[in-house]
Formats: sequence, structure tokens, C-alpha cells
Amino acid sequence: MRCINKLSEAVDIADTAAVKTAGKGELLSWAMYDFANSAYTTVVATTMFNPYFVKVVAGESAGLKPGQGTLLLTVGICLSSLAVVLTAPVIGTVGDAIACKKKLLFCSTLLCVIATALLSQIGPGAYVAGLCFFMVSNFAFGTSENLIAAFLPELAAKEDMGKISALGWAIGYIGGLSTLALCLLYVSYARKAGLHAQDFVPVTMMITAAVYGIGALPTFFFVKERAVRDQSVNVSDWTLGFKRLLRTVEHAHHYQDLFRFLITLLVYSCGTATVVGLAAVYAQQAMGFSEEQSVILIFVVNITAAVGAFGIGFVQDKLGSVRTLKIALCLWTVATVGAYFCTSTNLFWLLANLIGLAMGASGSAGRALVGVFSPPGRSGEFFGLWGFAGKLAAAIGPLTFGLVTCLTANNYRLAILSTSVFFIGGFLLLFTVDEKRGRQAASVKN
Repeated sequence: MRCINKLSEAVDIADTAAVKTAGKGELLSWAMYDFANSAYTTVVATTMFNPYFVKVVAGESAGLKPGQGTLLLTVGICLSSLAVVLTAPVIGTVGDAIACKKKLLFCSTLLCVIATALLSQIGPGAYVAGLCFFMVSNFAFGTSENLIAAFLPELAAKEDMGKISALGWAIGYIGGLSTLALCLLYVSYARKAGLHAQDFVPVTMMITAAVYGIGALPTFFFVKERAVRDQSVNVSDWTLGFKRLLRTVEHAHHYQDLFRFLITLLVYSCGTATVVGLAAVYAQQAMGFSEEQSVILIFVVNITAAVGAFGIGFVQDKLGSVRTLKIALCLWTVATVGAYFCTSTNLFWLLANLIGLAMGASGSAGRALVGVFSPPGRSGEFFGLWGFAGKLAAAIGPLTFGLVTCLTANNYRLAILSTSVFFIGGFLLLFTVDEKRGRQAASVKN
């Protein structure tokens, strides 16, 4: 009940922000998808499965050398992210053209839920099957993430988009926290009962699949498909997505700030994707955290991330998304450089929570900025490009981390330091993005 009360309070705040195109119930239903899919991000992609894969499934007991499990995991993240990269713009344009974003969202959600449930069957040594199920779930998650974001311009006016994006992002962290809390309770019980990681981690995969599937239901029941089908489109033309994407690229000069931001997003997201995906691995391998300690760490970091996302919603639309991102990237840089030098557990907790604040702020502001730069009726296409950049980063960043780790004989500190380069590069590239000019370009039909 406390979680539902928080959701209602958040919607009340958003309702006063002059949301012109969506009522409170529909807005809450849209935000509930962030609540649902954050279960996957928090438990599978960050806290439980990734370190479990490295330490147990593809550990030394499976006959692999030190560092090879981490490299395998990052290769899996890379390949599944590249699959999203190749399909996201096309899926987005098709969703716009024939007004089927909601159907596509349902299919990708179902696929992710099933693949996540199948991860519960993965034990020590089953790294091939585990990697396959993980890649399918990660691909489906990435696709659904792009599709749900594409509804944002249909739900909020441009001047309120920062608040609405922040609302969804904050509620998402509440979802991740709730799921992680359930898993933490079970892990504590399992440890007291003498069970090991290969016994309790698979159960957390089932918990996550259930939360994802049930939590997403309000979205499919109550969020409307406002897009209008283009009657001139031939549904059987499989090249449709490529044709529309080509048209957008041909008009890149008109949307110059969008494309500049997408390049910027690609650079700094190489860092964010790496830290989010490998935070628990780093905590255990470099700082000596146990599985339970790393779960508690991620739990607390998600609280600060929710604070960062929700708090930034009150100032982002006035401050501007670009300025907000500059502040967030400064925090990311300080935290990752600090993690390299950190040997104190207390200091590491402080740095981890600094990352939480930066994570919430950068995620919310980036999504809102793409919404602001998206012309009416083409949100699926433009958020497909957002997914293209984000998932290409998710392919490059973690793989870089894995290669550095493998080539330096498990030097996780040097690997985390390498991510700061992406944050510094993104910060510098943000100076090329003109938010006002990007808004104006989106209002002109092209």
C-alpha cells in the first residue's frame, strides 16, 4: 500500500504540471511500465544474474580461466545490444506508420518475461544456455524500453516532458527497489537455511519475471495508442522501416541538434551502461562484497537514483535538459575516478550513492530531451534512434570493460577508470547541442 500511495502522490504532482494530453490514470499506467521493467534492470542486469554468471555459471568450477567469465558476459551484453541497434529504428518507424507500438510492446514484453523465467534453469557450468537466454531477455528488454519511451510525446506537452519523464523514471526505481527487496528477503532466508547461490539466484529470476509481467498489465489495459495509421503505407512492405529511417537521415541537417545529441548520448552511455551492468560485479571482485552485501548496495543506490530522478523533475524543465545532463556527467566522472582510488568500504558506499544520483538525473533528462526533439507523429522513429544510440553504447562500453579486465589480469580498478573517459567525452560534446534550436526544428514539419 505504501508503494501505491507513493505512486498516487507522484501522479498528483504531475497532474498539477498541466499535462494536456493524458489523464492521471493513463499517466500512472504508463509509468507503471517503468515500475515493471526496472525489476529486470535491477535484479537481472545489475544485481543478481550478472555477478552470478561471472562467479558461478562461468566461474573457475566451469573450467574457465579468471576473467573469461566477465568477458563472456560482456560479449553477451554486446551482441544483444547490437541486435537492438540493428532493429530499433526500423521497429520504431513501423510502429509509427501502422500505429502498432502497443502491440509491438506487448510482444517484446512477453519475450523478455519468458526468457527471464528460463534463466531460473541455469546452474553452474551452463554458461552457453545461460548466455543465450540472457541475450534474448536483454534484446527484448531493450526493444520494449524504446517502445514505452515512444509514448512519452503522446502523453505530455513539450514544456512538461521533463517532469513526466522524471516521474516515470522515479517510479521505475520504486519498482526496482520493491523487486530487489523481495529478492533480498528470499536471499537472507535461503542463506540462513544453508543454501548457496546456485540454489537461490534462480528463484530470484522467477520473482523478477513475475513482477515484470504483472506490473506491465496496467500499461496494456489503459494506455492508448494515439498514433494514426498512415493509409498510404503497404503493411506487407518489409522495407518500410528502412525507407522511413533513410528519409530521417536525409533530413539530418534539419534535426542537427537531435543527431548531435544522439552522438553525445552514444558516448556517455558507454559509461553508464558499463557501470549499471557491472556495478555488482565490481563490488564483489574489487571491493570484496558478498552477494548479500552487493544486493543491499544496489538497493540503497536505487533509492538515491529515485531521489535523483524525481528531484530533477522539479527543476529540469526550467534549468534545461542539456544543463541538467552536464551536472549529471560531472557527478559520473567524480564517482568513477573516485572508485579507481577507493580502498575504503565507507567511501565506496558514498561514491556508489553519488552514482545513483547521477544515474537518475541523466536517465530522465536524456529521455526527455529526445521527446522534446521529436516531431509529432514520429516519436517511435525518433525513440528508435534513441534506442539505437543507447544500445550501441551498451555494446561498446561493457565490452571495453571486459577487454580491459581480461587483458590486465583482472584489474577491475583500471577497467572502472576507463569508463570516466566516456563521461568526460559526453560532457564536452554537450556543448554542441542547442536545446532551443532543437525544439524549434521539431515543431516544423519536414
